[in-house]
Amino acid sequence: MRKQDMAIVALLFLALLGWMVHQNRIGRARLAALEEERRQRQVLSVEASTSAALGAATGTAAEAPAPGEPREVAATPEAEPVASAPEALETPTPREPETCVTLHTDELVVTVSSRGGAVADATLLNYPETLDAESGPVAFDFERGPALRWEGLPGVAADADYTLAPDADGRGVTLALRSAQGLAVERRIVLRERYQVEIADRLVNTSDRPLALAPHWLTLGVFHGGASKNDTLGVDSAEAGGEAKVRHWERDITRALTGGGGGFGCFGGGSSGPIQPRATLPVERPQRWVAVKSRFFTQIFLSSAANAGFRIEAGASAAGVKGNPVGSVAAAVAFEAQSLQPGGALERVSTLYIGPKKLDYLTALGPDVGDVMAFGTFKWVCKLLVPTLNFFYGVFRNYGVAVILLTLLVRVIFWPLTHKSTESMKRMQSLQPQLKALQAQHKDNPQKLQQETWRIYRENKVNPLSSCLPMLVQIPIFIALFTVLRSAVELRYAPFLWIADLSEPENLLAGVLPIPLNILPILMAATMGLQSYLTPSMGDPAQQKMMMILMPGMMLFMFYSMPAALSLYWTVSQGVSIIQMLMQRYRNAKKQEGEAAAVVEPADVATRQMRRRQSR
Repeated sequence: MRKQDMAIVALLFLALLGWMVHQNRIGRARLAALEEERRQRQVLSVEASTSAALGAATGTAAEAPAPGEPREVAATPEAEPVASAPEALETPTPREPETCVTLHTDELVVTVSSRGGAVADATLLNYPETLDAESGPVAFDFERGPALRWEGLPGVAADADYTLAPDADGRGVTLALRSAQGLAVERRIVLRERYQVEIADRLVNTSDRPLALAPHWLTLGVFHGGASKNDTLGVDSAEAGGEAKVRHWERDITRALTGGGGGFGCFGGGSSGPIQPRATLPVERPQRWVAVKSRFFTQIFLSSAANAGFRIEAGASAAGVKGNPVGSVAAAVAFEAQSLQPGGALERVSTLYIGPKKLDYLTALGPDVGDVMAFGTFKWVCKLLVPTLNFFYGVFRNYGVAVILLTLLVRVIFWPLTHKSTESMKRMQSLQPQLKALQAQHKDNPQKLQQETWRIYRENKVNPLSSCLPMLVQIPIFIALFTVLRSAVELRYAPFLWIADLSEPENLLAGVLPIPLNILPILMAATMGLQSYLTPSMGDPAQQKMMMILMPGMMLFMFYSMPAALSLYWTVSQGVSIIQMLMQRYRNAKKQEGEAAAVVEPADVATRQMRRRQSR
């Protein structure tokens, strides 16, 4: 590797290190703020409990503050006090047997339970659960955390019994109940295309006096982590407001569970204490949408009514410190306290997306919902690569071939740059004897050495920085491809040659060898070493030889457990570079042969003429 390239790699590494340290500091400050908010809520909770107790002693009731900024709420004597709700629930009433209604489309099957009027499970028909041919489709069991369940409505328990009236077409159901306080809860759930669940809620005060609605919540179903090392869990949200950006909460969730600076990644800060079994993160700012997601699938809640924030509920994984500490994630959207007059109604229309993280499906939900893909800084590149990958798959019906063609397309686009870079490196290599002579001649005069060096560059029309340009330009493309191929649901269980799943390592002979065999990372390291060998060197040969061993070894270690699609991309890309270098070597050799022949041939002709004269 040349000194210029080593400098670029060093700068990129330092930039990455600085960014991670900066993020770590931001995360620690955010965690401290969350802890302070939690402490304030505990103080307010104690004050509210004390106020409620005093109010009960004097015959009055205090209302609880809404989830948001603390504020005083004027007492309304005619309003139904929230404190009376637990008294109504304490009266034993016979429970109705649970009934369920199954709603279905060609893509999605949803089970709605009468207990809580919530979604008990969801099945994605077009995505298999495992690689096994007998495997059923992906199913999300929300038994321990149902989706679309109301919490905090006066007189309505979270698992209250609703009546269900399904539609004849199997796509919709109507739910209803009435509390002892006179609150009628009406809900309409209808399945739409592209994994969308439409929810219309209507809260009606059927009593003859005003009814106070305390702060209440609507839940999203819980997602559990899988067995793969590449699996991820997280929560995203988009804050309401003009220029508010999408926020990814993975680092905050990890910190809440571990008490550390950011989890177990590089420079994450590790854990400062034992892993907590559960953690709750309240977010008290209104959001446009909230998403709970795994590596390939997501739930996204979008509501037409303004909300008051949400809370994140996370559980630790069984792996603990040996793996990803996050084992489950769920969320609940908060709504402000309100008062319903007699006969008054409150209506909310919402959409819950339960499906794959497909870019075109997500962008159809809203202008920034596609950020659930977490493409990062170079998302504009990713949004070009995903449809291109799907286009190649539509033609050849194999994602392995699509990855290869996408790699070739990228290499063709950058072929002029890489060709110019290689030619510049060859010219720089040819100037090394002159540059070394200058270094020996002006070793005591650095300024003169620099002037003479640049003079040689100008005379030979060589720019030493031109060889670095292709590397810098391709960095966004490489990062974007890395992000897309790591998280694309299209590659899930996609086969190619001997590879059963492009989204995971090959894992050949797993259970037979101590470490499963992954062929593509080995090929990637071999092609990297060969590419380094063929690259024109302008530095110390011993240094180049060391880099030929060090860099492939480091990349082999990094990529060995990564998805096979990434190794396939990198191997093909380096293979194309090797072919390009061999072609340039062949053309240069032919050119040199032609020049040598042009110089030697006149001497031979002159010699033959002289021989003819002599023979006469």
